[in-house]
Parts: sequence; structure tokens; C-alpha cells
Amino acid sequence: MADVVLRGVSRIFPDGTVAVNCVDLSIPDGQFMVLVGPSGCGKSTTLRMIAGLDQISSGEITIGSRVVNRLPPKDRDIAMVFQNYALYPHMTVRQNLAFALNLRQGGLLRRLVQRIAAPAKATAAAHRRKEIGLKVHAVAEKLGIEHLLQRRPRELSGGERQRVALGRALVREPVAYLFDEPLSNLDARLRLEMRRELKQLHAELRSTMIYVTHDQVEALTLGDRIAVMRNGEIQQTGSPREVYDHPRNRFVAGFLGTPPMNFLEARLRVDEGQWSLETIAGRVAVDKLATERLQRRVGDQVVLGFRPEAVHLVGALEGAAERLPAKVTLVEPLGDVTIVNMRLGVEGMPGSADVVCKVDAVSQLESGENVALEIDTRCIHFFDIETGENLAYAGGRPTP
Repeated sequence: MADVVLRGVSRIFPDGTVAVNCVDLSIPDGQFMVLVGPSGCGKSTTLRMIAGLDQISSGEITIGSRVVNRLPPKDRDIAMVFQNYALYPHMTVRQNLAFALNLRQGGLLRRLVQRIAAPAKATAAAHRRKEIGLKVHAVAEKLGIEHLLQRRPRELSGGERQRVALGRALVREPVAYLFDEPLSNLDARLRLEMRRELKQLHAELRSTMIYVTHDQVEALTLGDRIAVMRNGEIQQTGSPREVYDHPRNRFVAGFLGTPPMNFLEARLRVDEGQWSLETIAGRVAVDKLATERLQRRVGDQVVLGFRPEAVHLVGALEGAAERLPAKVTLVEPLGDVTIVNMRLGVEGMPGSADVVCKVDAVSQLESGENVALEIDTRCIHFFDIETGENLAYAGGRPTP
């Protein structure tokens, strides 16, 4: 096992396109790091540079104590699992699993020459080949594919092929494992099953694993730490809980979460000591403690951010000025919860905004129904209307 460190790593294509821009990332030994972001953000290119499949334009990559910038992939002691499995179709599962290990032993001609010229070495090599067979069987048993060892890839399901691809990486016992969206070709149920198996596998091996995905659910459930990427740059790194609860900017806040965070333009006001946010639908009273850090923004327009779980629906507007009127536009039952889409605003008045919330599955709501909502102000965020930066962010924690 080994740590992986990227210092100022960039990848610029010959036409001048910047795929990755000056990425700094430190992955400690034994950590499960997930690179997550939308398509084209540079996460797969970053992984391929670590693997040595893409050349870096500048910067430095170290694996363990070695700088690997100029090392070919085979000398970096890493194993990579691809999205498309990359299995040899003419080989059995057993042969696919053992291929990399057998390659190190050399071909048939080399073994024959060795048997004549150096019998002792030939005997040792035969012993190593026997160990390969034992390793292959042990990994197949761990992944539950020992009954498939004589089959070829075309005879396997998608989930079985993915297990074989994973097993081919495991049998090598590298210092780090790299995963490039390995579950994207599987159906929803298999993805859930494989996520669970990967998590358990990491708990057993405690190996360094770097995983690329555009699926934020995979990122939040798998990673010890996640790095959110956009336009070739890392926007934020941290534990899944930290990044979800304390997003550095509006992009991170909107990318993580299902449904994503709600955003609403508002003006910060203080009237006779009462702090509030003026929105298109009315006033939201906020705790003074939550806004003391924003005193310089009083009177300014900001973007109010709040997650669907921070919205509570109530039956009426009377008696609470901070309740905002809304009309239900779409109801999406998901079994355990119901997603409610609403149009926020006062009917007949200019301006409106869409808001999403989660309610109990037993809630009986219909499209067109008028409701009122309250926002849990303990869970709100304030973003700069121009830069998108979280006005309360300071290195992963809200400022006091």
C-alpha cells in the first residue's frame, strides 16, 4: 500500500484545451478517495495520469516515495478497473484473472530455456505458478465467482463480468487500486450490490483506492473523502458529510444532493434588531447568530441556499410572517419519501421561484394545491450572487 500525491498536475492537449488545471491532491495510504463531478470535468483524465495512461503536462505525481512522472503504467504497481471491463474474450475467467501474474513469469519458450539452463530457477518458477493458481482461486472465492472459472466473458452477465474485472485487479495485490466509473454499465440493483461489496472489500484490504464517478450517490456512500471537480479544477475536498453540510461554493452545494439544493435570491435586512431575508415570496426571519458573520452584507442581494430536507410544509399562512406561500406543481412518490415540487411566490405578484422539498410518504398532496412552507434557518447557506462562494465558508467549516 502507498499514499498518492499530486502536486500542481495539469494536462493540456495539443490544441490548447486544458483538461486538468494545476490539481493538488493528497491521498493517504489506505484511504478510499472518490473524484466526482459532471462529464468533462477532468476526473477520468486525472485518474489516467495517475495510472500513466496519459502524460502530464506539468506537475508531479508520487506513489509511495517514488516520483512516477516518467514511469510506464506497468512499473507503477497499480491496478485499474475500467468501465468497459476490458476482459480478454478468448480466455476463460481463470485465465483472465491469472493473466497479469502469468505475464511476469514469461512465455513458454522462456520456461523451456530456463528448465534446461537453470533447473533450480525453473523449479522456483513452477512453484510460483502454483501459487498463482491458489491466489486466483482465493480471489474468485472472495468475489463469489469460483463457479465461473471455466466460462468465457460472453457467457457472463454484466455483474459477473464486473466481478471478474475487479478480481483481475485484486489478484495482483498492487499498492493502489484505480476505478474509472466501473459500475456505470450495471442496472440500479446491481450498482447497489457492487457498491456494498466495494465498501466491504476496502474495509478488509485497507488499500489505497481512487474511484472516479459522476454519480454523487456513489461518491457519498463509498468515499472516506471526496474531491468535487469542475472544469479541470478541484472545487472542494473533504469527508462526504463535511462537503455536503459545508459546501465551499454554489456549484458544490448544487451538485451534491438528491434532489439538489434550493437557491433563492434574497436581500439581507436588519430591522430593529430583527434579522431577516426579503424574498420574492415574503420575509424569512433568521437567527442573529447565523448572520453575524454577514454584517457587511446587510442590504445586499445574496443567494439563499437550503436543502429539500430543510423545508417543512405547513397548512396555513396565518400567525407566522416567515411562512412563505407556494403552489404544488408536481408530486413524486418514491416509496419511503415523497418529493414535492412547488412554485414559490404570491399569485398575481411578479416574480417566482421553484422549490423542492421532501415529505413523509403518507402525505397527501396534489398538483395545484396551495401550501405554505417554513425553512429551517439552522440549515441555510448564503452565497455571493456573483462569485457563488459560500459567504460562511472557511476551510471546510462555517466561520464563527
